[in-house]
Amino acid sequence: MPWPPELFSARALERLLEKRRRAELVSVPFFDGLLSGDLDALLESFAGEPLLHHPVLGRIQGTQAFEAYVADMNVWVAEREVSFEDGGHIVLETRGFEEVVVHIDGGKVALPLAVVADHPHDGRLTELRIYYSSWALTGRHAVRPPLLQRDPTVSTSDVVADYQSALAAGDVDGIVACFEADGYAREPAGVPYRHSGTRDLRKFYEQLFSNGGGIPLEHCALVDDGQTCALEYNVTRWGKTDVPPQAGVAVYARGPSGKLAAARVYDDVDPPL
Repeated sequence: MPWPPELFSARALERLLEKRRRAELVSVPFFDGLLSGDLDALLESFAGEPLLHHPVLGRIQGTQAFEAYVADMNVWVAEREVSFEDGGHIVLETRGFEEVVVHIDGGKVALPLAVVADHPHDGRLTELRIYYSSWALTGRHAVRPPLLQRDPTVSTSDVVADYQSALAAGDVDGIVACFEADGYAREPAGVPYRHSGTRDLRKFYEQLFSNGGGIPLEHCALVDDGQTCALEYNVTRWGKTDVPPQAGVAVYARGPSGKLAAARVYDDVDPPL
């Protein structure tokens, strides 16, 4: 996810297969594609002109802008000793997502990142949306305007719906009950802000709801294969405080019992706590 393997040259694909020690690839991961050197394959992956939404660079639209982005990324990866740790991914008929931890400066900085892809036209992309928090890079939050509008037809189910209800209501008991006994919630800033087990989860959500209420999200888009889902949203209020509307995505992984094994958040909202 998100690049179709059949578009890459035989040489580029062979390098990718060798790197990943696989006989075949269903899809080419985002950064593997960017660093493959096969720019034509990346451009042909889009149904129309390239469109990518970046947390810092904003909207990258059109062939020229996208080519410049790919070139800059390749230089940045080399200069900053960047490596990539794959997380989960889902590729469904019209949309998919993947998670990556980007290790920068030889591993001194670890940046959790998520990419969501819309591909409703025979697997060809219409746009890509990248999500991460600036906190790991700069120690500051950056306001990121919404990328999508609220969609009232987006409907979560089972434990994810229970989690959303408890999150909106500021219900600590209800939200902790959504997790497996060894489940965890990870904040956008990464592993140092991971809260595991019932005790730590309760402490975390008590703090999260300490501004006089919950965090109702505007649901915008959903990718869900029944095991893991990615929910794109806008945040407009945190407890009693209205905040500038901001975009984010959260990934929810269900555990053996159907409760949440993990909740991983990718946004850059500065909590008014």
